[in-house]
Amino acid sequence: MNLLDELRTHRLLAIVRGPDPAAALAAVLTLAESGVALVEVSLTSADALGIIRRARAALGPGYALGAGTVLSAEDARAAAEAGAGFLVTPALAPSVTEAARLDLPVLAGALTPTEVVQASSAGAAAVKLFPASFGGPDYLGALRDPFPGTAFVPVGGVDADGARRYLDRGAVAVGVGSPLLGDSVRGGDPAALRERAAAFLAAVRQ
Repeated sequence: MNLLDELRTHRLLAIVRGPDPAAALAAVLTLAESGVALVEVSLTSADALGIIRRARAALGPGYALGAGTVLSAEDARAAAEAGAGFLVTPALAPSVTEAARLDLPVLAGALTPTEVVQASSAGAAAVKLFPASFGGPDYLGALRDPFPGTAFVPVGGVDADGARRYLDRGAVAVGVGSPLLGDSVRGGDPAALRERAAAFLAAVRQ
């Protein structure tokens, strides 16, 4: 898959992280049914690899399902074996170079200008600006001045209103966790998750 094309097209990456594997899997499937086209399952979730395997089986090979919080080379390999089509990291880590070896696209975490250069040099498909709340949309705008060709995906503290502001400042997409997932990863109402998904999709499509 071409991760950058997917990000540019859909503009929303949902981040699923939770303590209940069954609820997390249900949340992934609900997001997909609601039209959210990119989902990552954080490896900090309980039985994350099992969730990825079951979601891949349910959604098929063409769905953009990835693994997040991937730090080690071992985790990168395990995520790929479970069916992850892309990897997401919170920082520059051995997983970034391992993703290149595995020919898997990676959204690599960076915050400073130096880290942005390092992530791009390591072959990242896009740079995950994390935590985005550190500097907000103005910081993204400042980074884009020296890096106009870099694809940025802000993650961390992005709500529906903030999503639009980041996109207006040049982000190719935004990554959203708890403001979108809410209590769904702990067995919350799937109808409420569908409503939040609709709100975020409307925000990124404006």
